[in-house]
Amino acid sequence: MKHLERRQQLIATAIELNTSGINQGTSGNVSVRVDEGLLITPSGMTYPSLTPEDIVLMDLEGQASSPRSPRFPSSEWRFHVDIYQQRNDVQAIVHTHSVYATALACLEKSIPAFHYMVAMAGGKDIRCAPYATYGTQTLSDLALVALKDRKACLLAHHGVIATGSDLSRAFALASEVETLSQQYIAALSVGEPTILSDKEMEIVVDKFSNYGLNVSQY
Repeated sequence: MKHLERRQQLIATAIELNTSGINQGTSGNVSVRVDEGLLITPSGMTYPSLTPEDIVLMDLEGQASSPRSPRFPSSEWRFHVDIYQQRNDVQAIVHTHSVYATALACLEKSIPAFHYMVAMAGGKDIRCAPYATYGTQTLSDLALVALKDRKACLLAHHGVIATGSDLSRAFALASEVETLSQQYIAALSVGEPTILSDKEMEIVVDKFSNYGLNVSQY
């Protein structure tokens, strides 16, 4: 089987999404780039039940590489394919319906620079893409705009996309977006938080870019 270790890593990451509490049930999906295109979790299967054979290998045209693949890819495969096509820096993608981030997305709220850790997503804010039906090309197009110069975004009335140079970093960023969302909602419950300046956020983005290669150092 091609990419056995990558398939196993993908399953482990998908399971960790649920055990960590940032995803629920069969919602969300995970992918990783490979030479032929990408490996992605299948549609409609619980993560603990997955085996390496269930992981779907696709090319960057959106076609399953083998007609004998036993599973259909996640219904969100379009934005995974499009992100890999347009972003050479992205090697892994995590999509979740985490509670607090999705709550903000349902309000169509972006996350501003209320905390310097927002810069972990690559800029001065974490944008919220406008709503579009799940699994559609329109949703993918809107997500790509929201991800311009960013590593993560919210999807209105839907959830979160987090990207990374590997699965560990994509998972860590998805977790951080959820933490920031919870903190932002808590701050809003008391008042209107002060927003850090663009200049300060540029400084922090630059510091994060040189912060180290180990995800634990975030």
